Amino acid sequence: MIKVIIADDQDLIRGSLRIVLRGEKDFEVVGVASNGIEAIELCKQHQPHVVLMDIHMPEMDGIEATRYIKQYLPNTRVIMLTTFHDMDYVREALAEGAEGYLLKAMQPEDLASSIRVVHNGDMLIPQEIAKIMVSEWTSGVVSPLKTKKEKDRRPHFGLTARELDVLRLLVSGKDNREIAQGLYLTEGTVKNYISAIYSKLEVSDRIHAALKAREENLFETT
Repeated sequence: MIKVIIADDQDLIRGSLRIVLRGEKDFEVVGVASNGIEAIELCKQHQPHVVLMDIHMPEMDGIEATRYIKQYLPNTRVIMLTTFHDMDYVREALAEGAEGYLLKAMQPEDLASSIRVVHNGDMLIPQEIAKIMVSEWTSGVVSPLKTKKEKDRRPHFGLTARELDVLRLLVSGKDNREIAQGLYLTEGTVKNYISAIYSKLEVSDRIHAALKAREENLFETT
């Protein structure tokens, strides 16, 4: 049985994908999420074989959630749900470890077979997207590893993925209690993370941490 989690902020998409997979004998939808944080928590609980991951979601987008999932659950395979307008995000998700992409305009009958391909260890890139990427690479418009190389040149200050999660919420104006609730942590744990963030960024308060995060474009690296 292939355990699947569906993460998309649109009820219609989540419901439609779930209905299609329910008709397949070898699939079990073990959870649905409306944002990246929920997807991560469901992955921790169920350790799915495959996650169908939307790119644009509130709270935490699909690329950041993919990074976290691949770091802590490397055997879970991630398929991004995308459109033709998301090519920059497709490249970034590939650099973060996503194993495949599905266009939201796909035919329902293609969903199950596509998931099986990824579950069996292969990459999945729709022909339409592959043509665009190859055209960009051969024309020199985009290098296949451009996104990753650009990220490697940008400063991370040694921040872990979880510290970046905390910092993102801190920058958005959340207090410790709200950060704890948003990331399912205790307030004491949040305080420890914030102390580590201050040390790595070489700042002493929230205002300067937020300013440095913006100045260094830290969230463009995540």
